[in-house]
Amino acid sequence: MPAASREFQVMVKPIGAVCNLDCQYCYYLKKKDLYPDAKLLRMADDLLERYIVEHIGASPMESILFSWHGGEPTLLGLDYFRRIVELQRKHCPPGREILNGIQTNGTLLDEEWCDFLEAEGFFVGLSLDGPKELHDRYRIDRQQRATHRSVLQALRLLQRRRIHCDVLCVVHSRNVRQPAAVYRFFKDAGVRFLQFLPLVARGEDRQLSAESVPAEAYGDFLCAVFDDWVRQDVGRVHIQNFDEATRPFLGMEHAQCVSKQVCGNIVVLEHNGDVYSCDHFVDPEHRLGNIRETPLAELLESPALRAFGRDKRERLPRYCRQCDVLALCNGGCPKDRLATTPQGEEGLNYLCPGLKQFYIHSGPYLQKLAWHRRSGEPIENYMRSLKSGDPVAAPKASRNDPCPCGSGRKYKKCCMSNPAS
Repeated sequence: MPAASREFQVMVKPIGAVCNLDCQYCYYLKKKDLYPDAKLLRMADDLLERYIVEHIGASPMESILFSWHGGEPTLLGLDYFRRIVELQRKHCPPGREILNGIQTNGTLLDEEWCDFLEAEGFFVGLSLDGPKELHDRYRIDRQQRATHRSVLQALRLLQRRRIHCDVLCVVHSRNVRQPAAVYRFFKDAGVRFLQFLPLVARGEDRQLSAESVPAEAYGDFLCAVFDDWVRQDVGRVHIQNFDEATRPFLGMEHAQCVSKQVCGNIVVLEHNGDVYSCDHFVDPEHRLGNIRETPLAELLESPALRAFGRDKRERLPRYCRQCDVLALCNGGCPKDRLATTPQGEEGLNYLCPGLKQFYIHSGPYLQKLAWHRRSGEPIENYMRSLKSGDPVAAPKASRNDPCPCGSGRKYKKCCMSNPAS
């Protein structure tokens, strides 16, 4: 089987949208409606093996990553995942490496699960929305019971085993107002890898849901957390949002799909073999095919998927194309392009005011951090100077000020407009 011509990720849903929680903001639970005749949403053994074989064959890289999602994948039970690992070993070619990641709500993790995850080297993504009162506002189980306690227990289990754990915090209408409390909670809990995912959801009337994060408040949240992080925790706490924003200043391409110019390299595989263009576009319009009928490698190179990816760049409104921080944002995720520009163009990212505020605020600091990393200068020195109130260390550049990077050009003509330069 030919390998795909580019790196890709498959977000596998071996149990579809089935979940033991009833999170009030979840966008995926209703995807069960796509399969009204399905008696059991569970990837069959023969299909699971077919997928593993095709994924290995299509992977162009030496390390082959599998990403297991849901719904809640741990509902399948440990034996199902033992079978996954067994099949991967059976079909892995010599000299190649297989890596596994699993995204979970953590409520079913116990010592036995952690024995397995540790032994097999799984990377774990754990959903946790901050302190108890903020997490439990929306993340409840089917009996409407709070889940914070069980998720925190799972986190501690993972930490004791030194299992790599990335915490995913959904930023919604409640926790967005308390950035200091949220970040302090994660630091006190010993979280070292963290990402903030802004909630932008629409209800049945197509209007933004009450749980959705206000755009300006999201910008305030990111700036407040960033100001704490840049003075205290660079190198100790890895926040994906900030790591991603730093990449252009280091001359690196974006890693996250939401920040890239084009998308379409993270597809979804549903329990029955259906493949969709994106986790946020699991609908009939964006169904690419089924791996029982079309090889995965062929679906990954399909014209429909390529067009879906290009649309992100090609449908940017003029307002975005002329934006000073376009290189940091690239319009954000297409699912969030629900607003209109000041000129009345459609297709503006709803989060634009908040994202722009954050990128302008953090840009000079990120430029300084990038310089320290390239020069080998200890980051601790920079954090120490910020904490001491050194005005040279805390750049505050407006559009027409000299760029903090020291180029001699105006900020708007240098790092603000072309951070990779």
